[in-house]
Amino acid sequence: MFEYMRGQLTKIRSTALVVELGGIGYLIHVANPYAYSSQLNQELTIYLYQAIRDDAHTLYGFRDEAEKELFLHLISVSGIGPTSALAIIAADDHGGLVQAISEKNSTYLTKFPKIGKKTAQQMILDLEGKLQAVETPVLNLAQATENQALDEAMEALQALGYKVAELKKIRKFFDGTSDTAENYMKSALKMLVK
Repeated sequence: MFEYMRGQLTKIRSTALVVELGGIGYLIHVANPYAYSSQLNQELTIYLYQAIRDDAHTLYGFRDEAEKELFLHLISVSGIGPTSALAIIAADDHGGLVQAISEKNSTYLTKFPKIGKKTAQQMILDLEGKLQAVETPVLNLAQATENQALDEAMEALQALGYKVAELKKIRKFFDGTSDTAENYMKSALKMLVK
């Protein structure tokens, strides 16, 4: 099992990064790929989780050990797979998640993509009291000058499981603005989770 990787970030995709190490490009799925924009073509350290299935070997990446620990807690819940766990992490509201679980607020939890009432109740049962120490720092990024960032953010949200109809409503709030894909994504996720 991999613990972490240190290599050069060569590509950013809507749901993943490509990190080159020893002449091999590794596709690593992450919660918010655009959070790494400032590190493009630079060396970075990324914490890893490898999921092995009959039809695929998939790498998931995290900014730090705390984010990886949150992911591991989330995928331990019946009904939450790696994609759903990344979508929850991408919302970047770890405090709200912990509070919702401690207060048994299943309604709040169902606002995350692919989390229904049953899964939300299962999250509360399985994770109550286990997430208090989870904190994840937010990366500071330079401002992007192209509005292509908004397209990238919407594409990433769709890949995380949000419906096109709800994304169209959210997008209207950002038309005519200029920001990074990461900031668009964070703002949109906060609106979608409310």
